[in-house]
Amino acid sequence: MKSIKTYLFLLVSFTTLYSYAQYTEVINSNRPGVSRSAFSVGTNVVQFEVGPYILNENHNLLNREDKSFGADFAVRYGLLWPQLEINVEGTFQSTNRTYSGFSSSDESFSNFKTLTVGAKYLVYDPYKNAGEEKPDLRSWKANHKFKWKQLIPAVAVYAGANFDTKDNPFTAAGVEGFSPKVMVGTQNNFASGWVFVTNFILDRIGTDQSDFSFILTLTKSITDQWVVFGESQNISSDFYADNLIRFGGAYLWSKNFQLDTALTFNTKDTPSVFGVTIGASYRLDFHKDKEEKDGTSAEEELERRENKSRGKNKNKREKEDTDFDDGLN
Repeated sequence: MKSIKTYLFLLVSFTTLYSYAQYTEVINSNRPGVSRSAFSVGTNVVQFEVGPYILNENHNLLNREDKSFGADFAVRYGLLWPQLEINVEGTFQSTNRTYSGFSSSDESFSNFKTLTVGAKYLVYDPYKNAGEEKPDLRSWKANHKFKWKQLIPAVAVYAGANFDTKDNPFTAAGVEGFSPKVMVGTQNNFASGWVFVTNFILDRIGTDQSDFSFILTLTKSITDQWVVFGESQNISSDFYADNLIRFGGAYLWSKNFQLDTALTFNTKDTPSVFGVTIGASYRLDFHKDKEEKDGTSAEEELERRENKSRGKNKNKREKEDTDFDDGLN
């Protein structure tokens, strides 16, 4: 029971004061979607996120079918300031391609679809000066009602460098070496566990595969351990264009470990896409909160508040008993 109350306390506290500090007692993962949150993992936190997947693509016009398996991964580290995060992200895929029709043939190839090193920084935090607003531990309604300021998002910027090998089968001809990647991301934390994230991305800038994409992700916490999400990813370039849709969920195994799964599909046939992924996120937590004056953890703070509340109730009962005795006299 204590662990459930602890998680509920943490979720309420960090939904209301999410950006009072970037670090949270519960792991903050970008999975199972592909969008990036506006917030970092927190200073001195090393976080690993990985997800093996299977993918099937059928291109009707080319009479081509690709059956693939692979894994996407990310290593994130909070460095120097609470707003800053450096990361390495990538996707490695192995594909078996089959052509049907008058001349059937097979080919197989493997490579990194993406490999990027970058940094993300939170440039605007709407709750930065909301230090006086505290979660109401006695009122569920007060903590879950809509507030107009929730419409103001947190804003982060990202800059990174892609690396593509020569003759990569997953990129356009001539794309190789390093190329820039930039992103603007926003995040709204609404009442009742709703979170809305947007990403606007320019990728492989200046190459023959320079593309623009935007991602919209909506997440809802069902309980203190279960969340579900829906996501739309729109990609536009001369090399590839698509609108991918994802649905899935995640389970908080412990405060440092999360499991997840998702389905990906689209609505066209050039090619049609269907994919299934499972994944996990794990962090090594070396964070020390410099703003903590007494060095207490969130669990200790919860226990302190509960003891304080019990003390107030005890004093109130004693006062009522005293007043009653005085009335009898």
